[in-house]
Amino acid sequence: MEAIKAKRNQKKGFTIMGQDMDVILAVFGNIVSWMVRQFVPSLLPQLLPAIEEEDKSDNPSPDQTRCIAIARPGGSEQLRIITLKPGYATAGYNIAAGSSFVNVGNNGADNKNNKNKLLPKDTVVVKVAAFSVNFADCCIRWGLYESANKFVGWPIVPGFDIAGIIEQVSEDYSGNFQVGDKVYGATFFGSYSTRVLVPTQQLRKLPSNNILTMAQAAAVPAVSLTALYTLHLGGQFPPPPPVVTATKKKLPKRSQSILIHSAAGGVGSMLVQMSKLLGMTKVVGVVGRTSKVQAAKELQCDVIIDKSQENLWEKAKQASPDGYHVIADANGVSTLQASFDHLAATGRLIVFGFHSNLPMGSDMLHPWAWWNMIVKMFYMPKFDTMDLVTRNRSILGFNLSFFVDEIGLLVQFYEQISDWLQKGLLKVPHVVEMDMKDISKAHELIQSGKSVGKIVIMTEQDDNGETGTTSGKKAQ
Repeated sequence: MEAIKAKRNQKKGFTIMGQDMDVILAVFGNIVSWMVRQFVPSLLPQLLPAIEEEDKSDNPSPDQTRCIAIARPGGSEQLRIITLKPGYATAGYNIAAGSSFVNVGNNGADNKNNKNKLLPKDTVVVKVAAFSVNFADCCIRWGLYESANKFVGWPIVPGFDIAGIIEQVSEDYSGNFQVGDKVYGATFFGSYSTRVLVPTQQLRKLPSNNILTMAQAAAVPAVSLTALYTLHLGGQFPPPPPVVTATKKKLPKRSQSILIHSAAGGVGSMLVQMSKLLGMTKVVGVVGRTSKVQAAKELQCDVIIDKSQENLWEKAKQASPDGYHVIADANGVSTLQASFDHLAATGRLIVFGFHSNLPMGSDMLHPWAWWNMIVKMFYMPKFDTMDLVTRNRSILGFNLSFFVDEIGLLVQFYEQISDWLQKGLLKVPHVVEMDMKDISKAHELIQSGKSVGKIVIMTEQDDNGETGTTSGKKAQ
C-alpha cells in the first residue's frame, strides 16, 4: 500500500501539451498498430512484446492459469491469451503493485484445508468461471486509463469483475469464506484470468437462493458499485432521514427527479433500479438507439427518451420542468454542458466517464481518431465556480479504480447490493456470454455502442467450477 500511495502522490515528470509520457507513448503505439494493420498486416505478430511470466513450454498443464494480457498500447491484436508459469495467478494493483502477476506457489496449499502460507493476509485465490468486459478495458488497451498506467503499467491484465469458486485461502484467514464457496466481486484490474488472488473484503458470496448464475454474478460488481456511488454523491444513499419539525411533525418528502444517460447500459440499468428502490419520484432514462427502448421499458423508467428519434433536451424539459436533482452522465463532451444547464436548484451533476470523447466502432485508434479527441478536448465545458454558487448547483466526479483506500466505504455498498440481490429486488443487466477466444469480438461489440447490458466472458468452467461450458446464452 505504501508503494501505491507513493505513486499516487508522485508529481508528473516531463510533459508535452500537458500530457505525460504514458499518453504520448500510447499515441505512438496506437498509430504504429494502425499503420502496420493497414499496410503490412503480416507484421502484426511482431508488435507483441514478450511477457516474462508467460509459460512458453510445449505442454503446459491444463490447470495452469490462463489470462488475457496486453503488453503495449494498441488495437485488439494486443489482447493475447497466455498461459502463466506454474504457480502464478493474476491480481489487482492493491496486491501486486506495478504488476498484474503474483506467484501463489505450487505447493503452498495444505492438503487438509487448502490454506496457503504464501498468500497475503486475508486473501483468497478464486478459480474464475466468468469475468465481464467494460468500456474502460478498451481505454486500458489504448493506454488511456490513468490508474492502469500509474499503478500497473505494461504488461497488464485488464478487467474489474469476477465470479468463481474459492480455491485457496491465506493461512491466517479466519473469516466466513472457505474453499468451495461460490463468490463474486471486484478487482483493481487482473480479472481477465482463470485464477485471481483477491482480498476477501472485495468479495461476496453468491445469493443462497441460487438466483444468479456465474455469468450474471460477474455482470454485477463494477456497474452496481458505480451506480450506488453515483446515488451516494447525489445525496440519495444512504436515504436521508425524514425531516421532523420542533412539534414532531413529519414534513412530506421532497420530490426528487433523476436523469440517467445510457439507461439501458450496464451502469444505467442499475441506476434506474436503484433510483426506484431509494424512492426517487421521477426516473427519466435516455437511450441512444430505438433498439434499446424496450430494455428501458422493462426497467420501468417513468419516462424514456430515445435521443435518436426525439430532441433529448426538449423531452427532458417536458418530463421535469423545474430541472433534475441528479443527472448521471458518463457521455462527456456531447452532453455535459446541457446536463448542467438542466439541473434543478441544489441539483448535482455526477460524472463518471467521457464516452463521447473517445472513438466508437473501431478497436484501433487511427491518426484521425487522435485528432478528433484533441479537438473534443477544446470543446469540453469549463465551469465557473461563482456560477456554481449563484445557481446552487454542484458537479462531482469519480473513478472507482482509484478507490483502494476507500474499501471501507465500498463495503457498505456491497452489503446493500447483496441484500437487494438476495431479496430479488435488483435485476442483473441483460448478459451476453462469450468465450475467452472471442475477447477481440467482445471489445469490438462494446466499442460499437450496440451492446445492451453486459458482456461476460466465460472461462470454460461451469457454475460448479468444473471444466466445460455454461448453459447461458452465448453471443452468435
